[in-house]
Amino acid sequence: MEKCIESILIGGEEVEILIVNDGSKDRTAEIADAYEAKYPTICRAIHQENGGHGEAVNAGIRNATGRYFKVVDSDDWVDPDAYMAILEKLREYDSDDNCLDMLLSNYVYEKEGAKHKQVMRQSGVPKDKEFTWNDKLRFFKGQYILMHSVIYRTSMLRECGLVLPKHTFYVDNIYVFNPLPVVEKMYYLDVDFYRYFIGRDDQSVNEAVMIRRIDQQMKVNKLMIDQFVSWNIENKQLYRYLYNYVEIITAVSTVMCIIDGSDELLQKRDDLWKYIKDSDEKLYKKLRRGIFSRTFNMPGKVGRKFGVSMYHIGQKVVGFN
Repeated sequence: MEKCIESILIGGEEVEILIVNDGSKDRTAEIADAYEAKYPTICRAIHQENGGHGEAVNAGIRNATGRYFKVVDSDDWVDPDAYMAILEKLREYDSDDNCLDMLLSNYVYEKEGAKHKQVMRQSGVPKDKEFTWNDKLRFFKGQYILMHSVIYRTSMLRECGLVLPKHTFYVDNIYVFNPLPVVEKMYYLDVDFYRYFIGRDDQSVNEAVMIRRIDQQMKVNKLMIDQFVSWNIENKQLYRYLYNYVEIITAVSTVMCIIDGSDELLQKRDDLWKYIKDSDEKLYKKLRRGIFSRTFNMPGKVGRKFGVSMYHIGQKVVGFN
């Protein structure tokens, strides 16, 4: 956590660092208070009962006073040069009549033991320029924005009523997904800003951990389905992007159940697809016809084995988990 905070401190007085101690049993509270005492005009310690990652983000949104809001997990950090470029760009949009709803940048998989660091760029959107959903965008299948890539306008997060569920993992997806229909002005700055540490055995994106927490993955998946079904999205590009997001999250839920292979999790997979069908049969049929569903829902043990193999190929290519 100290490495994380130190990497953000170089932003100086322009940046407010909210250190949320979400009921931690280690030295988090002590470290947070120490930084607040040392940098009282920059750092603020927030102490609360444990509510999980989502409630920690909620606390940040409630307490933030800055124009823009960025979540940085405690075991990650930011690149100093990219950070300066980000701040310089945000200075250009620091007024009520000229501000961005969303700033995108790159993130880097800092995978433990890996020599090659995979850089995740924002494909399909104009680079180093302002754009909206009405511009010509080219999203590829399975593309979706991660929390690591995004900086949102703080007031927009409040205005759209974003509140993440407590005691739930994988709410990063809801954080990015739910505000998108109210996002208008966007900018993609092609810099490698966020350094995403990955590789701990207990990390939430670890495959074995995801399988153990499949109920929470399913909960997030269903909440996103509910939200998507409730919207009447007229902009075709925005609809396509939101649909792609739902499709890939549903694919992840599905493949985790298949990797486990137990009767219990295969039933959970079937229950998820029934939930989608009951929620919106048109959406269900479209998802079932999609490439991910056809790949991961092939019948029989051989079909499931093929789906898992394709998932692991993607895992190696991209470097996730």
